[in-house]
Amino acid sequence: MQTILGANGQIAVELARELDRRGSGPLRLVSRNPHAVNAGDELRKADLLDARQTAEAVAGSDIVYFTAGLPANTEQWERQFPTMLRNALDAARAAGARFAYFDNTYMYPQDDRIQTEDTPFAPVGPKGRVRAAMATMVLEEMAAGGIPVLIARAPEFYGPGRTKSFTNAFIFERLARERTPLAPVHADRLRTLIWTPDASRALATLGGTPDAYGQTWHLPVDENRLTYRQFARAANGAFGRPDRLRVLPEWVLRTAGLVSPEAREIQELLPRYRHDNRFDSTKFIERFPDFAVTPYERGIEIIRDEARTRADSTR
Repeated sequence: MQTILGANGQIAVELARELDRRGSGPLRLVSRNPHAVNAGDELRKADLLDARQTAEAVAGSDIVYFTAGLPANTEQWERQFPTMLRNALDAARAAGARFAYFDNTYMYPQDDRIQTEDTPFAPVGPKGRVRAAMATMVLEEMAAGGIPVLIARAPEFYGPGRTKSFTNAFIFERLARERTPLAPVHADRLRTLIWTPDASRALATLGGTPDAYGQTWHLPVDENRLTYRQFARAANGAFGRPDRLRVLPEWVLRTAGLVSPEAREIQELLPRYRHDNRFDSTKFIERFPDFAVTPYERGIEIIRDEARTRADSTR
């Protein structure tokens, strides 16, 4: 039995599809209101803030994937995320299950250094501190050796379906509405983005590889990094739009935070857009050389085709 905790997000949905494609055995999807992805999925309602419900949801599992997410709300992150993770780790330990933790890069320094699995934590802001504390919790579980544990870390997303990210919101959602794409802070700094289906496929690969446990892994990305300007140019071309891009200066985004809770919640991430972002996934690619990373050009085409299908369905 493989169990996905936090089963309604885009990463979890793609992970469920991938595990089913691989014939990985029974699959249990756990959330407050889970929805089936594949015909044979077992659905289990559970609140990960409740230790008993979490333990019952995990019981009988061989592998547990923690992919739970929360809205970009600092108070909610501080109050709920560590408890959810602690309950999940305790439940996996009680079940004797392997534990795969899906992580992000909020805890990394927001500068231009190349990010590797050994990059030290230097969080900027409260959400970064929460993610650093959570990653440390998993590392401590890994060091204790009670159950096999791994960390699978991803940079900023872009992708199809319900993918939520700055890039999707600032570029693709605007292009779908025939509006000019936006770039936060700076248009000419290199970005590293991960295609969400690639992240899920890679997570499934790690989860099913016994010697991947006991380690942190950077999930695979297209190493042909683009600036926001280059990425927007490719997206504009795919959508048949003029080559336009509007930069939102940092002061504009900070001013917006005075009146918009959504803008206020992203402000601790703004410093990373001042610099080149180089997330290195060499370790994964060397260990799994046959893993096919989706090129940016192909990902953009898939999102364009999806947007056109949606537009046609509303006519």
